[in-house]
Amino acid sequence: MKKKTTGLTLVLTGVLAAVGVGIGLYFINFALQRGNEKDAAAPPAASSQILDPTVRQQPVPDFEQGEWQLVAHDGLRLAATHFKPKQPSDRWVIVVHGYGRDQRSVWDIASVYLQAGYHVLTPDLRASGKSEGQYLSMGYWESKDLALWTKELVRQAPQAQVVLHGVSMGAATVMLTAARGLPSNVKVVVEDCSYTSAYEMFAMQLQKIFGLPSFPIMNIVDGVSRLKVGHFISDAAPLQEIDKIKLPVLFIHGEADELAPVQMADRLYAAAKGKKQLLKIAGAEHADARKAARQAYYAAVFAFIDQHLENKN
Repeated sequence: MKKKTTGLTLVLTGVLAAVGVGIGLYFINFALQRGNEKDAAAPPAASSQILDPTVRQQPVPDFEQGEWQLVAHDGLRLAATHFKPKQPSDRWVIVVHGYGRDQRSVWDIASVYLQAGYHVLTPDLRASGKSEGQYLSMGYWESKDLALWTKELVRQAPQAQVVLHGVSMGAATVMLTAARGLPSNVKVVVEDCSYTSAYEMFAMQLQKIFGLPSFPIMNIVDGVSRLKVGHFISDAAPLQEIDKIKLPVLFIHGEADELAPVQMADRLYAAAKGKKQLLKIAGAEHADARKAARQAYYAAVFAFIDQHLENKN
């Protein structure tokens, strides 16, 4: 009888493990996998549930441009566009797009920087736009890629003074990048509506979209992510790394953000150890602050940056 019970327990354990892995794979593919049967370059299926469907790609800035490429640590080919200002300048900004988007979604930001005399680099993050890759990693691998873009920029423009400006997942990416060792050319970070951690944000969306509790599903998803994507979802956590950032950081957040609630900005700001400023935009939803209060947004951005860049070209 004892052997039968042990055997049944092993079978049930195996079935439950298989079910758990299946659940984890479903949510990983739903949230992070690029492409579908009709379009291999389509954003993850979850993006249609959590992103504003009225947002359109921005027109290409009317400035001289060139294509940049590099190879990531894992062999993926990554693409970016370099836009040149009308006059020579040593001021540069890398503008980083968010989840389910590509570089075209931040070309409005790029245009403002160009008009202010900055060179602008807009990368397509891995598994987005023209860059290769099957899975997003919510800033984990993207931050390693961004560090490579930064080094390539400095190689091509050794005198550059560099700003990192990210929106949504791009904001998480620039903070995770800034927590690493970067060239001294990088001077300032602007983060717009980051989450504290991808795990926390997805747990909230699991309840909102599917009506499911985070436990035990997110625990399973976290483990399956390590096997499928190469890192735990919980590793993509700016809140865990922000105390390592030595650069000045401008935090911007919409007070009506339901994807990454404004309380996340409060927690990130409180945990930051270096020079910092927090701008909250009343009524602005996720990634909408620059549209809801354009003048206040860019006034704060350039005032903050100007405090920390040298007045050269």
